[in-house]
Amino acid sequence: MTDQAQLLPGTLDLLILKAVSLGPLHGYGVLLRIAQISAEALLIEQGALYPALFRLVRQGLLQASWGVSDNNRRAKFYELTTAGRKRLQEETEGWNRLAVAIATALAAQPEEV
Repeated sequence: MTDQAQLLPGTLDLLILKAVSLGPLHGYGVLLRIAQISAEALLIEQGALYPALFRLVRQGLLQASWGVSDNNRRAKFYELTTAGRKRLQEETEGWNRLAVAIATALAAQPEEV
C-alpha cells in the first residue's frame, strides 16, 4: 500500500495556488513544492500540472513570465495575482469548512445519533 494520497477533483488548482503563494516557481518547481509541503504524500503528474497552470493563467489567477531556472535553462515562472491570492483564501476557507464537517461526521458514535 502506498503512502501517497489520491487528489480529489478540484484540489489541484488549490495546491498550485498554495505552492506559488510561497514564492515564484517554474512548472517543475511547482511539482517539487507540492511534494515538499505535503511531506511527499501528494505527487502531481506533469501531464496534469501544465494544463492546470495554463488554465490558472487564463483565469487571471497566476501571472507567467520567462526567466532562467537554477540549472540555467529558460523557464516560465508563475506568481500569484491579486485575484489568485483572493481565490486561494476563499478556497482554503471552503476546504477547511469541508474538512471539519467530514471529520465531525466520521467521529459520530452510535449513541450520538
